[in-house]
Amino acid sequence: MRLFFNGRIYTQDPANPTASALVIRDDRIIFCGPDQEALRFFPDVEEKIDLEGKAVLPGLCDSHIHLEYYALSLQRVNCETDTLAECLSRVAHKAQKAETGAWILGHGWNQNLWGGQYGTAAQLDDISQGHPVYLTAKSYHAAWVNSKVLELAAINKNTPDPEGGKLSRDEKGNPTGILYESAVNLVKDILPPPSVESSRQAILHAQSVLWQMGITGAHDFDGVTSFAALQELDIHHQLRLRVTKSIPMEKLDAAVEIGLRSGFGSHFLKVGSVKCFADGALGPQTAAMLEPYEQSSDADRGILSLDSEQLLEVGQKATQNGLCVAVHAIGDRANHEVISAYKMLRQYEETNRLPSLRHRVEHVQLLQPEDLQVLAKNRLIASVQPIHATSDIDIANRYWGDRSRFAYAYGSLVNQHIPVCFGSDAPVESPNPFWGLHAAVTRRRHNGYPGDQGWYAEQRLTLAQAIKGYTTGAAFAAGQESCLGQLTSGYFADLIILESDPFDLSIQELWKLKPSATMVAGEWVWTG
Repeated sequence: MRLFFNGRIYTQDPANPTASALVIRDDRIIFCGPDQEALRFFPDVEEKIDLEGKAVLPGLCDSHIHLEYYALSLQRVNCETDTLAECLSRVAHKAQKAETGAWILGHGWNQNLWGGQYGTAAQLDDISQGHPVYLTAKSYHAAWVNSKVLELAAINKNTPDPEGGKLSRDEKGNPTGILYESAVNLVKDILPPPSVESSRQAILHAQSVLWQMGITGAHDFDGVTSFAALQELDIHHQLRLRVTKSIPMEKLDAAVEIGLRSGFGSHFLKVGSVKCFADGALGPQTAAMLEPYEQSSDADRGILSLDSEQLLEVGQKATQNGLCVAVHAIGDRANHEVISAYKMLRQYEETNRLPSLRHRVEHVQLLQPEDLQVLAKNRLIASVQPIHATSDIDIANRYWGDRSRFAYAYGSLVNQHIPVCFGSDAPVESPNPFWGLHAAVTRRRHNGYPGDQGWYAEQRLTLAQAIKGYTTGAAFAAGQESCLGQLTSGYFADLIILESDPFDLSIQELWKLKPSATMVAGEWVWTG
């Protein structure tokens, strides 16, 4: 047993919000309370640790991360640059060192940082030295490829736009090298897929990076290779993140056939929700909108991938078989369709005497006020990424204008008592949860932009509210509120010790906060 004392422990337990001592036996907490009681009740513990007044929080959970993509992104060209020229320079450097015929893979380019200028296949051709080049956008809803890739994928001026996607073309109709939404799939089939072993090794490294940020849990939204790699890690007792693993919508029938249900699994790997996409993203203007994007044609309203009737059909099949549903929705039309589908699905559950499952809306970026009420009434979970709010300030103002007052509306969600969980969408954004806390509390970037009150200050959260998004909110969304998200008797001993007490810091300094140690299942997995 271990006894920690003389700490400032923020338990997230409403019945006992703060404590100074806790006792751990094996992988569980068996006591959390005052020092005197801990020392009196457990005088013979093997190890006593003086916290020296340091702050302790439950381990933090990223409720929306692409774990395999994030892990692999740590090995790829970082294309998140201030200029297009710098991105091309990095790709050229990689191409110079690559083996003959090797693919050059990169992630993170954002044309909005380049004055709206997209790259072209021809620009990549000039520096790729014959290598196929595939670079995913920061949003993951577009890709930039060179002519070698277009040739390998047999994409030319006669290739039609696929349903739910489009090819960027020049004035003669020739593809320029930018693929939007489902058009990316025209290339994905020829990409060298990561093996289970390479994915396993990448995730093994990535979890150590996440521990250093204070992350002990994750809701993963990648595919079957990620699931296989996570199972390998779990079987060999190498997985020390609490992972809730989603099922891609296209694998729903297979999941039903073998009887998978939400919540099934081990202490470290459980089945989560069926993941669907209702639309695209704000950056490439593929998010589905009720009204056109600002300064655009009337037809420019993004791409709706699934409407409410289609989503209801998926939801009914999932719910009949004990599977929760999670739907990606960015634009206000997409959110309207998703929330309307969930309203009908709740009626279906009630009519058929099915359990009311923990269904989620992923991102919930732009909401109409009336849809906010429906979201609350139907007990849906809002899975949001606070760092998106500060990252997207400029493009939201540019493309949504005054509608942005209804965007990233975390204050409104919490005020409506809607269950909220926080994530990052990494590798779209950094998974650092303290960056997310800072964004939720200040609505400002690290440099203070856009001003002291932040962007739409009425949507700011208190620090206590924001921490819940990474602790109790995440646990509730995963159906694990009885064992995760709190530091209290009977819960898993997943915790972080902080360098500074977040409640003593200026809120503008929150993003700088770091853990000094991270514990999972009663064992230290990282110490600074």
